[in-house]
Amino acid sequence: MFVLTVDQIDSRGSDLDAVAGVLEERDAWRRRGAALGPDRTAGDEFQLVYAEAEPALAAALRLRRTGTWSVGIGVGEVRLPLPETTGAARGDAFLAARAAVDVAKRAQHHLAVAAADAAAATGVSALVGLLLEVRARRSPEGWEVADLLDEGLSQAAVAERLGVTPQAISLRARAAGIRLEHDAMPALVAALASLDVAA
Repeated sequence: MFVLTVDQIDSRGSDLDAVAGVLEERDAWRRRGAALGPDRTAGDEFQLVYAEAEPALAAALRLRRTGTWSVGIGVGEVRLPLPETTGAARGDAFLAARAAVDVAKRAQHHLAVAAADAAAATGVSALVGLLLEVRARRSPEGWEVADLLDEGLSQAAVAERLGVTPQAISLRARAAGIRLEHDAMPALVAALASLDVAA
């Protein structure tokens, strides 16, 4: 399984309790695949548990996009049946997530992966870091196109929605690395999932 331990960046320098906003959207996180959580584990930290790699990675990327969070992904065993809260849950994945978030706090893109196979987990962290580097360079216009394409619109429909030519959307998509991300995601999900199989 996959445990996300998520810590607010520079929480001591901010009066904002960002965790509260995440907890208010608990139902949305569950609809997007969380098996447990989000639950606050400390003042500026929360956890999520996922049974599958794909929604776990999607959640980590969603959290990193805001720039608010350091995200540690721990991969491994979680004791079943799941309790009511992450605070009552146990397993190697929770220990790995704690180690991962400590690394993420010092990492360039504030995300790290930890698992029993440390070398493989470091490799997955590096691959996700490459994707995060692509996303970090994406302009607001590029994100606008990416979000509309994620809604299922075609490039032609996005062009019509934004009042620009299809060629302009194609250029924005290329500059934003949208196709690159789309093509890389299955391999990234498979790499993350392989850590759970190994565990």
